[in-house]
Amino acid sequence: MARRLRTVGRDFTDSAPMRLVFAAEVSAPPDVVYRALADDVASWPSWFTAVTRATPTDGGAGREVRLRGGVRFRETIVATEPGSCYAYRVDETNAPGLRALLEEWRLTPEGAGTRVQWTFAADGTGLFRLVLSLGRAGVGRSFRDAVRRLDTRLAATTP
Repeated sequence: MARRLRTVGRDFTDSAPMRLVFAAEVSAPPDVVYRALADDVASWPSWFTAVTRATPTDGGAGREVRLRGGVRFRETIVATEPGSCYAYRVDETNAPGLRALLEEWRLTPEGAGTRVQWTFAADGTGLFRLVLSLGRAGVGRSFRDAVRRLDTRLAATTP
């Protein structure tokens, strides 16, 4: 059964009890990366393999996301700054121990490409925080693999 999480704003990326921050580079420019993140939500499973389904909701103001292992999120988009930032908060989930979650994708020009920085800001029970701490390396690897696949996908579709 889905549980309602605490509503948080963008400032949660600075104040969250748990913050995982990872960065990687892609060859596509920021506006192209932004469109892949924000406008082509349904394609996320093709490059972020932890995601099995992603569907825009509420006319693009939200998303429903399913992850491997059966975790589900109902999200609200909290930032849409074309070419620079895309962020969303989780409003409902079936993930145990999670109390609040906000993810932010920051895009900055890097040479001819883009530096992609992902912040996973969360609050949860002590057990949740322990598991997330222990899984930090795996989450980072998943992010880097996803960005590498996104880079390959964008290179194949960008003229």
